[in-house]
Amino acid sequence: MYTIDISKPVHAHFIGIGGTSMSGLAEYLLRKGFTVTGSDSAHSKYTLHLEEMGIRVGYPQKADNIPEDTDVVVYSAAIHPGNPEYDAAVERGIPMMNRAELLGQLMRLYRHAINISGTHGKTTTTAMVTNILIRAGLDPTVEIGGILDDIGGNMRMGGDEEYFVAEACEYTNSYHSFFPTTAVILNVEEDHLDFFKDLDDIRHSFRRFVELLPEGGTLVIHGGIRDVGYFSEGLPIKVLTFSAEEVPGGTVQAAEADGTGAAAGAVPADYMAKDVHLDDYARASFYLYEKGAPVGRFKLGVPGEHNVQNALAAIACARSLGVGWDQITPALEAYHGAQRRFDRRGTVNGFTVMDDYAHNPQEEDAVLRTLAKMPHRQIWALHQPHTFSRTARMMEPFAEVLSKTDNIVVMDIFPARETNTIGVKAETLVEKIREKNPNVWYCPTFDDVEEFIMDHAQPGDIVITLGCGNANILSDRLVEKYGKKTDPLNL
Repeated sequence: MYTIDISKPVHAHFIGIGGTSMSGLAEYLLRKGFTVTGSDSAHSKYTLHLEEMGIRVGYPQKADNIPEDTDVVVYSAAIHPGNPEYDAAVERGIPMMNRAELLGQLMRLYRHAINISGTHGKTTTTAMVTNILIRAGLDPTVEIGGILDDIGGNMRMGGDEEYFVAEACEYTNSYHSFFPTTAVILNVEEDHLDFFKDLDDIRHSFRRFVELLPEGGTLVIHGGIRDVGYFSEGLPIKVLTFSAEEVPGGTVQAAEADGTGAAAGAVPADYMAKDVHLDDYARASFYLYEKGAPVGRFKLGVPGEHNVQNALAAIACARSLGVGWDQITPALEAYHGAQRRFDRRGTVNGFTVMDDYAHNPQEEDAVLRTLAKMPHRQIWALHQPHTFSRTARMMEPFAEVLSKTDNIVVMDIFPARETNTIGVKAETLVEKIREKNPNVWYCPTFDDVEEFIMDHAQPGDIVITLGCGNANILSDRLVEKYGKKTDPLNL
């Protein structure tokens, strides 16, 4: 495997440079003095940002995008043999490395590498940890899977090589190329079943991730995950657990036991939230206990009862690094979210337009239950299914979750990296939802959804796009064409 030497900048070409993580890594190398070029299938806000920094980006991907003086090619998980640039790099004998290998090599340069993993909640928790460390004056380098306004994008360059904070995604076992000193596991649930065989395979993947910790490293893990000891058994590491009690009239939502139904808090937790309450905008406050000792009451600035679990993970992580309460408490209250995470985009004709990256049933359930606790007339969930395999495998859970909201609009399936070899259709999901809730419509294209929503949404409603494909384009289009952008913090 090619090894990057930060002290000796070379020319790196990125295939798929517009990806969230890839764009951040490209920016990192550019700031370290490397010559950086790249390519992607289409323009995006990420590629625009890179071009503004002076990086040449080619569209679409083709062999002659790779400059003659390229020293190393970096490619994303979506790039495989058959891609014209991938094949050209192989033919020309240019050293190659994938995104995860590069990210792992960079984090080895730092004394503390904090990796945030889990089936969902990674971006929010990474952002919370980032805000805490910045407030504490630790000046971290950060690579995050979303746009965080507090750092002006998806990459933050720290002033030294002490703290590196990064998301650690389990898909294709990419995080097995990382070198964490602190590993966070938020939840372990069924997802990415186009790659993993089943839940046991996913659990084994997370165990292998924990095994990457050095002797004396720290694992921060949700105490309600089934057989939580499995992930650390026999390893010479420190383990910190977190969990939360129920919200009155509801449940703190997290991957409580990877589908087994075991309650959160079944295992005594080192960091425990009790007396959890939600305000009128579903922002949680809770009383925190650290290893059984009362600490005080905390308030979150971001809506969603599920964010109590994310906050607890961030707290445990920060405490393991020696951060004091005087930095943690205000940082959590000041954090108001990352883009595409419960993101308020604007208003149109008196109704609110929002967007969220949620793309599996657990995530969408957390988002929709949070919305239900906020002031509204009716909720319109605009669901863009993501990948054929996930839609087919989770058809019933999606139908169950979506049917519980007021109105549902289902778009065509966003294929991402897949082709429809199994014949699954969005219309089938519509039929499944209609068995439980008649207020569901199939609108295959953005144009169809736009026309439908403008005809049906009323003042006081909340319209939210759901999915990790490109549904956010629709939410922004509604606001830009018919409404006005509003301050996302002005709930």
